[in-house]
Amino acid sequence: MDRLPGFLPALPSVVRVRILIWHGYLLGGTGSNVYTRSLARAWSRLGHEVVVLCQEPHPEQFDLAGARVVRPKIDTRLPVFVLDRYPDLPACRLPEMGPTEVGRFVEANVAAVRAQGQADFLLANHVLLGGPVGAGSGLPFAVKAHGSELEFSMRGNAELCRWARESLATAHAVLAGSEHVARVLHDVVGPGEYARRVHVLPPGVDVDMLRPQDRAAAVKALVEQCRLDAPNPPTAHDERRPDEGNAERLGRFLAGMQPTVLYVGKLSPEKGVSLLIGALAGVDARAVIVGFGPQRADLEAQVRELAPPARDGIVFTGPLEHRHLAHLWPLADVSVTPSMFPEAFGMVAAEAAACGSPPLVARHSGLAEVAAALEREYPARYRHLSGFTPGDQDELTAKLTELVLLPRGEWEQISAAARRVAVRQWSWGGIARSILDLMEAAARD
Repeated sequence: MDRLPGFLPALPSVVRVRILIWHGYLLGGTGSNVYTRSLARAWSRLGHEVVVLCQEPHPEQFDLAGARVVRPKIDTRLPVFVLDRYPDLPACRLPEMGPTEVGRFVEANVAAVRAQGQADFLLANHVLLGGPVGAGSGLPFAVKAHGSELEFSMRGNAELCRWARESLATAHAVLAGSEHVARVLHDVVGPGEYARRVHVLPPGVDVDMLRPQDRAAAVKALVEQCRLDAPNPPTAHDERRPDEGNAERLGRFLAGMQPTVLYVGKLSPEKGVSLLIGALAGVDARAVIVGFGPQRADLEAQVRELAPPARDGIVFTGPLEHRHLAHLWPLADVSVTPSMFPEAFGMVAAEAAACGSPPLVARHSGLAEVAAALEREYPARYRHLSGFTPGDQDELTAKLTELVLLPRGEWEQISAAARRVAVRQWSWGGIARSILDLMEAAARD
C-alpha cells in the first residue's frame, strides 16, 4: 500500500490508522471535554488506534471504547479560558500567565506527544494552546477551534493572536464547529494562510446511546443510574459530581404527567439560566436544572423568591453524566439553551434533539445554526418554536408555554423531526469519518 510518509493512506477510512488527540483539560463536564472523549470513542469504534493526551485524573470513569489515555506531566499552572476549579491542578487564565510559564506548558505537552511515537495524525484541541502543541509535534495535525479560547482569551490580545496565526500556518486542517466559529476565528486571529484550510464540521451526538424512550422505562432507568452515584454529602460536597439523593428526589419529582422543561449546562451568568428561571415563573410546567458552576447558589436563591407553585416546581441536580442524561432528556417536553454569550455550537441542544426532546435555543451564534437545522425539518406552523430572541424573557415564556401546551400528537411530530435532524447531521460516527476524510485529502494536496 503506497502512502506518503507521516500521512494518512490514500484509501478509505476502513484502513486502520493511529490517531493522537491532544486536549489540555479533562474528559468530564462540558464542551471540549465531551467533544474529546466522544471523538476518541467514535474513532475507536471504527477500528482505529487512539491515544488521548489530557489532564483527566480518572479516565477509567469514561467509555472510550478502548482508546488509551496518557496524562502529560506538567510543572505549571493549567492555562484556562474561564477560571474554574480543577481537582488537583492550580489554574490561571491564559492571558494572565507569563510567556515563560506558558512556554513550559507547551514544551511539556509537545514532549508527551512526541513520546507516543509515530502516528498518522494528531488532532489538537483549541487554537491556543492546541496550535503550538500541534506545530511542535512533528506530526501532520489538525486544530479544533472550540470558540472559548477565541472569545475569552484571544480577542483583543495581539500577541496571542500572532502566536495563533504562526501555529496554524502549518496545520493541515482547522476545524470549526459552526459557521459562526469560522467567522469568529477569522475576525479574532486575522487573515492568514490557515484560512483556506478552515472546514466547518459540527460536534457530534451519540445517536445510539441518546434516543427516545418510553416514559416509564426512562424514569426507572434514570433512578437506577442515580443510585449508582457515589455519596456526595453537603458537608463534603463536590460540585463536579451529582448531588446526593437524586434517585429519590427525581423519582418523586418526575412522577405524573406534568410537562417538563430541562436545562443542561454550566451554571454561570453567560449561560442565561437566570433568564430561564424568570421565564418559568409564568409557565405551567416543572423544570430540572442540571449542571454546576459559580452561579448555583444565586440561582437557587432566585428560585426561592418565586411564588408557588413555580417555587416548588424547579429542582437542581448538580452535574449529571451521559448515563443519566440518556434517560432524562427523553422525559423533557422541551430542552432550553438560553445562553447570553456566543456559543460555538449547541451540542447540548443537538443531544436533546437526538432523544426527541425539542430544543428551544437563544437564536444567536452557533445556536442559531442548530435552530435553522430544526426549522428546515419541522412542520411549517411550528418552525418558530426552535428558537427565541436572546435575552427576551417574555418571548421565552410564550414559546415555552406554546410547546408544553401542544396536543400530544403535534408535539410528537416535532419530537420526531428533531430526532431525524440529529441522526442525519450530527452523529459522531459521521463526524469522525469526515475528519479522517479531510486529513486524507490533505495528504494528497
